[in-house]
Amino acid sequence: MNKEGYLKHIEVDQAKRFGKPCIKETRITVTDILEMLASGMTQAEILDEHPNLLAEHIKAALLYAANQLSGAA
Repeated sequence: MNKEGYLKHIEVDQAKRFGKPCIKETRITVTDILEMLASGMTQAEILDEHPNLLAEHIKAALLYAANQLSGAA
């Protein structure tokens, strides 16, 4: 997934979650996804717990975070 590919899944809206980057059409932040993964949840567990998410949303969150840390976003 390239930059355009993952950015189509991420939105920043000041009226939603204090302007934190979220998966579009959800209130799930990139940070929420990272914290779930860091706590040991698998992708399958996250998708089971949040049926409105897709595997590509998790990948988009990871790519967004990586690019933010590298200064590329």
